[in-house]
Amino acid sequence: MASTPPLYQQIQQHLLDKIHSGEWQSNHQIPPEEQLARDFGVSRMTANKAIRDLVQKGYLTRQPGLGTFVTDRKAESSLVEVYNIAEEVRSRGHRHSSEVLIREVIEADDEVALRLGVRLGSRVFHTLIIHLENEVPIQLESRFVNPRWVPDYLETDFTRHTPNEVLVAACPITDVEHIVEAVLPDAQAAESLAIDMESPCLSMIRRTWSGEQLISYARLLHPGSRYKLRSSLHLQAS
Repeated sequence: MASTPPLYQQIQQHLLDKIHSGEWQSNHQIPPEEQLARDFGVSRMTANKAIRDLVQKGYLTRQPGLGTFVTDRKAESSLVEVYNIAEEVRSRGHRHSSEVLIREVIEADDEVALRLGVRLGSRVFHTLIIHLENEVPIQLESRFVNPRWVPDYLETDFTRHTPNEVLVAACPITDVEHIVEAVLPDAQAAESLAIDMESPCLSMIRRTWSGEQLISYARLLHPGSRYKLRSSLHLQAS
């Protein structure tokens, strides 16, 4: 027989259920410790531990004199790292899934040829994939891959493995280039991301190299209301 979770974990699960269901949105003020202690028939110390742990995990934030609030936990990616979006989502305790919209071989047009460093009209692989976090779209990934370096790319089951995983396994990534800008989605992108065409988005152009070889060019589109980008830099003291 399964053991009953400790009381503080029961309180935590209650709070997380409210957050994950969307009933409590970002910046929502949660009930005070005294009320939680009364509702669950526990000591204030137990309620305090439940809240404190969720603060440490980034779900809640305390504001002295005001109370405790739900944190803005937008999906977050690093600007200086090549990340696996599935691992990123799972690191937040959420479920990653994906929908493959396009899987094809195309002839490189002017833009793709320039970005991918191939001749105009060259044969390249293209995929268009929606990445979801707890069933909510957070990224539309349009990726072009040089088949010379990743010949089995299109044979991948992208519902089980992300393009990032495939590229890293085939060619260790040594260099990355990011270009980020704010854009409005076109009709297809808005439909794929379940947003309207007036919703601001973050667009990231990413190119990845393995040694001297340019492996991949991707256009990553994120709903601005669900995503943020982070950058950190360590500077040596002079």
